[in-house]
Amino acid sequence: MASIRIEGLTKVYPGDVTAIDGLDVTVEDGSFFALLGPSGCGKTTLLRTIAGLEEASGGSIAIGERDVTTLAPGDRNVAMVFQDYALFPHMTVTDNIAYPLRIKKVGRSERAAKAAETGEGLGLSALMERRPGELSGGQQQRVALARAMACQPSVFLLDEPLSNLDARLRLEARTFLKRLQKDLGVTTVFVTHDQSEALAMADQIAVMEAGRIRQLGTPSEIFRRPANTFVANFIGSTPMNMLPGKLVGGSLQVGSLEGVDAVSAGWAGAGAPDGEVTVAFRPEYARVDGKGPLVFEGTVETTESLGASVLVTARTDDGQRVQVVVPEGEEPEVGAVVGVAPASGRVLVYDAEGELLSP
Repeated sequence: MASIRIEGLTKVYPGDVTAIDGLDVTVEDGSFFALLGPSGCGKTTLLRTIAGLEEASGGSIAIGERDVTTLAPGDRNVAMVFQDYALFPHMTVTDNIAYPLRIKKVGRSERAAKAAETGEGLGLSALMERRPGELSGGQQQRVALARAMACQPSVFLLDEPLSNLDARLRLEARTFLKRLQKDLGVTTVFVTHDQSEALAMADQIAVMEAGRIRQLGTPSEIFRRPANTFVANFIGSTPMNMLPGKLVGGSLQVGSLEGVDAVSAGWAGAGAPDGEVTVAFRPEYARVDGKGPLVFEGTVETTESLGASVLVTARTDDGQRVQVVVPEGEEPEVGAVVGVAPASGRVLVYDAEGELLSP
């Protein structure tokens, strides 16, 4: 096991295309670390650069106490699981698991014993003589993980390993993968564009945009207090309510609401300079009872079932859309007039540049 320390890392492709832009981050020993962001943000490039599959243009990468920036992939003691699993179709499960050991010139009998041991640990004992084409997607995923585990790496690198699974199997696989990582205690970097996976599995999340980290924190920190409007818009299964407003003398002006005391509205950022702001709150942290100092009155346009809850969308008189999640059976009728009120302490205010105004 080992930590990963990245300092000033840059990756520039021909044509002056910057995929990673002066990135600094530390992944703690034994942690499950998620790289999250939209397609093209640089997360897979970062993972491949840690693995040595891409050459860094600048900066450094250390795994444990070793600087591995210029080392070949095979000398870094990392194991990578690719999105498509990259199993050899002509090999049995046993041979696929044992392949990294074969490259390291481990003896045949020792390879077979290690493959059997690792396969048993992942519930593959009955499948060891099958080939990948005879396995389900979930079974192939476990074979890829077993192959990574067999060589006992210091670091696991996982490149969207759940993306090829159907929805039900993906939920089962992420529970399995999180438990496996905790049992092994191996430092793991996990790339995904699915924020629900990152929130469910990671100890720490780095949200990336354009080769930079826009926020680094625990799942709870990133969900509850997005550091900027990019993260706020990206994180959450339901979009965050984001309403244009102004901050004037400690009071919020949002739409037709004027002179709402910022502190009593649930935001404790007293002393912030006057100016254009964005007032934000999550639908999960609001109610439709119309109580509180900050209430947005609107007409219900739609209701969408989320299973045990319902997403209610209302439109205010000035055309703003506000959403709230309510328990199943408590949703108002379409056409009803409701007052959407964020819960106390759940209001976030962002400045004109989209950065969180912290209390």
